Parts: sequence; structure tokens; C-alpha cells
Amino acid sequence: MRFMLLMSYEEIHGVPPIDRWDRADIAAHVAFQQRLGQELASRGELVGGEGLAQPQNAKLVTSDGKNPPVIRDWPFEGDRPHLAGYWTVDVESEERALQIAGQLSAAPGPHGTPIRQPIEVRAVVGPGG
Repeated sequence: MRFMLLMSYEEIHGVPPIDRWDRADIAAHVAFQQRLGQELASRGELVGGEGLAQPQNAKLVTSDGKNPPVIRDWPFEGDRPHLAGYWTVDVESEERALQIAGQLSAAPGPHGTPIRQPIEVRAVVGPGG
């Protein structure tokens, strides 16, 4: 079963955006993500994943299929909740996907404190899911 683990960023529990962290804290966070990714890959559970840039430069595109697309800048101000990244896992059960999401949520942040990042777990449906 494939699941998307969608990592949201919202300033909760006093954790600032990663671009405000000390370099050592960023390095520890990235190392944690890499170790977990390597562990999941060695178990054959990691399909892929990526971190995403801050949304301030994101564009929203809508189209009716006839006229040129309408392209708008990111519509929100400040540090509102947004998608920070995702992992796709292929696991035996939803319970395993939830366990991995718990590990991701507890990634270290400033001063090594778990960031308690919200992780949305969604089943992949359709081909390959």
C-alpha cells in the first residue's frame, strides 16, 4: 500500500521556520531526515520524497482549457500553514505509514527539541497505489 506523508509547516509549539534556525540545528535536522530516508530505503519502504521551498515565490495556476491560464502569486501573508515537503512510502499497512509519520513528526528542531510537525497521511489511489 502506498501512502503520501505530507509535511506541513505552521508555527506551532514555538518552532520558528527553518530559515531562522542555527546552522547546527539545520544540519541535525537534515541528518535525521537522511538517516530515516536511508533506513526506509533499505527496508524497501521509501518510494521518494522532497522538501519544498518556502511558498512566498509559489504561483497558483487556474485554467478553463480555452483561455490562457490565470497565474497568481502565493495569496497568503506571513507564516501560514503550507506544504513543506512529502514522502511517498510503500508499506504493508496504514499502521506502518502512521508509525513512519510519527518518526517524521518528531524530527529535531532548534536545540534538538522534537518539532512535532503535523504530518498528513493519505493513501495513494489509482495506478501504482
